Amino acid sequence: MQNPDGQAAKPETETKVSLQTSEINDWTNYRDDEVMQQHSAIQAEEAGKIPFVGDKARKPLIPGSNIFRGYAIYSKSMIVTSYIGSEASYLLYFDLYNMVIAFIEPLSSLADEYESGNPILLEKIKVLTDQYAAIRRTRGDGNCFFRGFMFAYLDHILESQDHAEIDRITVSVEQCRKTLISLGYAEFTFEDFFALFLEQLESVLSGKEACISHEELVQRSRDQYVSDYVVMFFRFITSGEIKKRSEFYEPFIQGLTNTSVEQVPALVQFCKSSVEPMGEESDHVHITALSDALGVPIRIVYLDRSHDDKGSVSVNHHDFIPVAVTDANSGGFVAVTPFITLLYRPGHYDILYPK
Repeated sequence: MQNPDGQAAKPETETKVSLQTSEINDWTNYRDDEVMQQHSAIQAEEAGKIPFVGDKARKPLIPGSNIFRGYAIYSKSMIVTSYIGSEASYLLYFDLYNMVIAFIEPLSSLADEYESGNPILLEKIKVLTDQYAAIRRTRGDGNCFFRGFMFAYLDHILESQDHAEIDRITVSVEQCRKTLISLGYAEFTFEDFFALFLEQLESVLSGKEACISHEELVQRSRDQYVSDYVVMFFRFITSGEIKKRSEFYEPFIQGLTNTSVEQVPALVQFCKSSVEPMGEESDHVHITALSDALGVPIRIVYLDRSHDDKGSVSVNHHDFIPVAVTDANSGGFVAVTPFITLLYRPGHYDILYPK
């Protein structure tokens, strides 16, 4: 595949590459209306050739990114104008917004998205930079929470080589398998998803013959087959956890689904329509259930337009602590700092990296 200059594209890396000043100046001559007209023209020409990623899927991925196949990218408009001219170039642009797991970026790239937007969001991003250094975007296809969790967890294990955590979660996975069987699921419907997750888990442990590097983890996480199977693994165990603890979860899902469908209980219908299918978005119910099922604490940082009565802003977060993580003596929660942090913007999750 070639880049806009007709040269062979450089291999995907996570190394920042600078653009010449003249290139930046050329791009800034484009007006927004020209960009949108050109973008529409590309869509019309290519509509019969390839499927398009809708706004939901393309909005969270790379605007403001500093890295894309060896070229520095500074805004979505620049991406559009720099990849006009051929079907191959358009496919490059299409691939950018279709990426399952994106490159890691400095948190300042998030501010670039809102440069002319809501001042509250810009102020909150400044607050975020006090604690967080970088962001890794995920595809906005309804599976972003599970994809973000998958990569963040495996990345943590690869970095920490925490064998005790591996042993612990392996036991939890086996318990999840037994839970699904006890709930009436046929094992052949989920066994491949479980097997693939355990395979990914083993691959990030050093000393194993199939141990992979960080770069290989990134590439593997971008593999559609691998990513989708692991997402389905998470969806099955989330559904199983909700059904297993139905009395706890029922109050949270009342009114969230159609209970009149063949007299199916609301909780069962919720799992069938809002948890197990690919593409269904996740909220606090899904996060709580996944955290409890696997015993993994998760921190969700919220980026929204909220502020207090005095107009001051702060960034709120919520820690989802598994029910199993309790003090045996007091029955209360043990102080736990989650090692997985996701940034939530309405309808979408990305991965955050603390300083």
